[in-house]
Formats: sequence, structure tokens, C-alpha cells
Amino acid sequence: MTLFRTLFPHRQTRREAELAYLNQAVSRYDIEQREREIERGKFARF
Repeated sequence: MTLFRTLFPHRQTRREAELAYLNQAVSRYDIEQREREIERGKFARF
């Protein structure tokens, strides 16, 4: 099982990627901009 986990690490879900991106915001304006980018489909490929 350890070998399997080493070869195939946990892939980040779309929700996790969006949340991590939002958590990197440094201001109110920045978080609003990031929310708009997410709404436009920034993480649609996940």
C-alpha cells in the first residue's frame, strides 16, 4: 500500500485547489478578484 501511495499521490480536487487559491489572497480586493476568476472557470480543468 505504501508503494501505491508513493507512485500515485493524492490528487488535489477542484474544491481544494480553489480554496488554496483563495487562501493566498492578501487583501479584500485580491480575494474578490480571485473569486471572479474562479467563477469564470479558472479551475474548470480539475
